[in-house]
Amino acid sequence: MQQQSYKRQEALVYAVLWLVLLLAPVVSIQFHYAQTQATAYPWGELFAVWKQLGFFFVAFLLHNFLLAPLIVYRQRRLLYFSSIAVLVGCFAVVQCMDRPQMGPHDNHRGVHLRHHRHHMIGDQCAPFAHDDFAAEGLEDMDHESPMRHAGNTPRRLEEKPDRMGRPMPMEQHDIVAVIILVLMLGMNVGVKLYFKQRNDQQRLQQLEKENLEQQLAYLRYQINPHFLMNTLNNIHALVDIEPEQAKESIVELSKILRFALYEGARQRVPLGRDVAFLQSYINLMRLRYSDKVRIGINFPESLPDCEIPPMMFITFVENAFKHGVSYRQESFIDISLVLRSHRLYFACTNSKAAQNAKEQGGVGLQNVKRRLDLIYGRDYKLVIKDEASVYNIELEIPL
Repeated sequence: MQQQSYKRQEALVYAVLWLVLLLAPVVSIQFHYAQTQATAYPWGELFAVWKQLGFFFVAFLLHNFLLAPLIVYRQRRLLYFSSIAVLVGCFAVVQCMDRPQMGPHDNHRGVHLRHHRHHMIGDQCAPFAHDDFAAEGLEDMDHESPMRHAGNTPRRLEEKPDRMGRPMPMEQHDIVAVIILVLMLGMNVGVKLYFKQRNDQQRLQQLEKENLEQQLAYLRYQINPHFLMNTLNNIHALVDIEPEQAKESIVELSKILRFALYEGARQRVPLGRDVAFLQSYINLMRLRYSDKVRIGINFPESLPDCEIPPMMFITFVENAFKHGVSYRQESFIDISLVLRSHRLYFACTNSKAAQNAKEQGGVGLQNVKRRLDLIYGRDYKLVIKDEASVYNIELEIPL
């Protein structure tokens, strides 16, 4: 919900900026029109400016919706900068193609030569400043000029090769347009990063609150007096029968309490520690059930050096023991953890006891879904299959 609000705010910023850009030439031309007192409004100039802005707007749309998310949300730097180079290159080509092409005998050449003539001969040619000399007329000036007989002979303009017929591939205003485009794209990335940072800060605050609530809920409901009482009774029964196993159970219980108190408050914990916590919990639960409950565990022997949110899998395992074990019939719980292509796949499958068939799931599962949404957004996959006699959960998260 908060993310949608930030997207609307970002879209509003872009709408205001482009509205200002579209209205700026209208105000400027209107002011110039009022000053010159022209008889006709220069619509052609306005449409020419809007046409140029249209090229920028198309480039902005392509960058905002297709290219900017590559660097802001996906961190695809190589693909982003390659695409930017292609976009800027296409924009430069469009700029050059849209520029009016001047022929070799265009009037622009004559105007340029008259301007050049004025600066070359200075005030000495002031009497001719009002004449409508064309370029050809200037080149045909002979030695019989009145100025020559007056003793103020101007220097004859040297004829130069015709270089005005084909425009340069990139002129000054084209380069300026490309620079403006690059600055505009950089501004677009900056705005997206700003709103992304605000969204991430909001999500981080919510995540910290959720983690605190998760820790308190875990201590209150998971490691509750009832659980401790049953575990301690099992350990007490083992003291006389199998003292060594009783000692190991006490060690496992201390590991669970230590992890819940100290590691549970952190944002992320090493994957190895979370798996060790899960293993300790399963080992303690084995003490409560007979051989009728088959517990299968498939964890990798070596785990990568990466971090995950703490106590992400314990809710699924606890529900499997709570709702999937029957003392009257054979039951099973299968737990697996697979690492593949920087992704972690967790699966927990358990039988459904007849008396607990309608109790599977609950508040704990809803809290896990909420945590997954806050941490990973859409970059995770949770599949729950609730069948008649089997309950299966599959979770995929990035590492």
